[in-house]
Amino acid sequence: MWRRLLLKGTSCLLQAVDPKLLHHRPLSSLCLRLPPHRLLHRPPRAPCAGAGYFLAHGGTRTYKKDAKSPVELPATPITVTEIKQYIRSKDIPFHDGYSCLHIPSIFVEPSARRDTFSLFVDKTTGQFLCKDTLVEGSWEDLQDCLEVMQKEEQDVLSPHVLLGYPDSMEEQEERDRELREVQRIWSSAVPLTDVPEEEALLIKAMFQITKVSNATLKKFGVRLFKPTKSLVFPWFGGPDCSLKGVKLLSAQSTDTDKVTYNEATVPKCSSYYNLFGLPLVGRMDSEVVLTGHELDTLAVSQATGLPSVALPRGVSCLPPILLPYLEQFKRVTLWLGGDIRSWEASKIFSRKLAHKSIVSFKQLREDVYGELLNTEQVAGVKWTRFLELNRILKGHRKGELTVFTGPTGSGKTTFISELALDLCMQGVNTLWGSFEINNVRLAKIMLTQYSMQRLEENLEQYDFWADKFEDLPLYFMTFHGQQNIKAVLDTMQHAVYLYDINHVIIDNLQFMMGQENLSVDKFAVQDHIIGAFRKFATNSSCHVTLIIHPRKEEDDRELQTASIFGSAKASQEADNVLILQEKKLVTCPGRRSLQVTKNRFDGDVGIFPLDFLKSSLTFSAPVKGKHKLRKVASKPENEESEEDEAAAVKKSQVKKEKAEKTSKTTKTPKPATGK
Repeated sequence: MWRRLLLKGTSCLLQAVDPKLLHHRPLSSLCLRLPPHRLLHRPPRAPCAGAGYFLAHGGTRTYKKDAKSPVELPATPITVTEIKQYIRSKDIPFHDGYSCLHIPSIFVEPSARRDTFSLFVDKTTGQFLCKDTLVEGSWEDLQDCLEVMQKEEQDVLSPHVLLGYPDSMEEQEERDRELREVQRIWSSAVPLTDVPEEEALLIKAMFQITKVSNATLKKFGVRLFKPTKSLVFPWFGGPDCSLKGVKLLSAQSTDTDKVTYNEATVPKCSSYYNLFGLPLVGRMDSEVVLTGHELDTLAVSQATGLPSVALPRGVSCLPPILLPYLEQFKRVTLWLGGDIRSWEASKIFSRKLAHKSIVSFKQLREDVYGELLNTEQVAGVKWTRFLELNRILKGHRKGELTVFTGPTGSGKTTFISELALDLCMQGVNTLWGSFEINNVRLAKIMLTQYSMQRLEENLEQYDFWADKFEDLPLYFMTFHGQQNIKAVLDTMQHAVYLYDINHVIIDNLQFMMGQENLSVDKFAVQDHIIGAFRKFATNSSCHVTLIIHPRKEEDDRELQTASIFGSAKASQEADNVLILQEKKLVTCPGRRSLQVTKNRFDGDVGIFPLDFLKSSLTFSAPVKGKHKLRKVASKPENEESEEDEAAAVKKSQVKKEKAEKTSKTTKTPKPATGK
């Protein structure tokens, strides 16, 4: 009976908790086969590109921030040097931390500060947080506060000085409802250690924590919400360490004998900033283990005895507001899950290497194993509208550079819009940089593709589709026309920092070559720009799709990789090269096709036809069986000319031999002479 109820936990979760207040996040990467045999019998999650197996202070970070957050970027970029200079000008002492500057809090009475540096200023954005009062704000807010204190000759400011705009009645009511729901769930849940032994064993088996002791569960305050058989993880925070939220984890069995886990948080995910396990960390602890899930935190804490905390939205997202809580630690190790017996191997990656540019296979071993074990995840996000592209490219991967070209007027922007929309609908945070057409027109195209209809003919449906489209993680740069490459890269970097952007589309390269470069060789300028995008994609673990116009070709000739304008640098730096082929002299179906001429991931290249549906502005593959996918084996670019030359020489030799043989057979034989 317990097993039947437990397997139905996810479906009854919405019935037991107010669906308006419950915010779900499916954990598709946590699909398991039963039964469990280890502490946490979960395959190691696919390593995040650029993250490796460790998170060293000062390294590349990936952050995610809700688009509707009141904290915005500074109007002008701020540097850590400028922040330090300003603080020194106000005669404020500071400590230089790993990611933040520490200064005494201006929101606490001088007598109560006790020489503590509890106000943290982010070195990258200038955003600050006071750990004593939980007051936070932008760099401009902090400057305003210091200027007011100096002008009014005050030693302290009230924490209420940065209340900001008052919440609307609806927002206040929603927050109150969420708080009441948090209290209701927590009071209704029972400590897992108080559950009858038989039921507790079944619960542990379903959540793969059979070896986690009751003492560990009690220490972390894990409870069971019986109406849905869900584990409840508390969020204690603030100066009084009060209950601020909860996360529920439910399990559901699938037809393939797997168990799928689903998360639900109150309050909503964008406002859920819990570091599960933080209240158990001591002030003198110098090392902490970051995990992507609460269950991993339980296992690591029990197996190693080290302080361990769980990030609120997985290992790929560290909200900037949580950085001050990690400042006290000299070493922060990122744990990606897997068998706890490989813990020592993970610790290796958290140590400083002898030289930052040299590694051994011993340090790469776990990464290689992770790629072999998680081939599907490593291959990237699959397209749902372009299945043929999955067969060739295998998926959309972070950290790659894709070069896309096609004849003028062939529909490059329209096609790449749908390609990006396909990924965006699957949760790939996308940033559009359209310098050729304005954002309103681009958004109209993508909304038409999203709704699969012309909304100008169905205006009564506009609000319905616009509301759904608005929820997509899609952002647009406000640039238009020729732009400076530095300004564009700065915008992209901030977008990756704040919105966790995974895919950037630049339409197109020619608009990056501004008028200020007229005196410089245009090919040199283009090579510099392509190199900059290549470096950005690698360092930011973000996929960049770069649209480049081709050189002028005859209408009856197909484009090649060499047809890309300034092709040498573009084709060398690109991981993928896509060409939208168009037969301009043909009007029947099959006029357009997409050709992949380079695929660095596994070498497969090929071409498949596209059909354009004008009513929805979408491209789709023809009916299965009507056309077959042509797939050709790839070969290194530097070998193409040599092989072509060898083939031509061989063909010439064969032709010469045939000619000689023919001439011999046609010669008149000499008459025989008798003696």
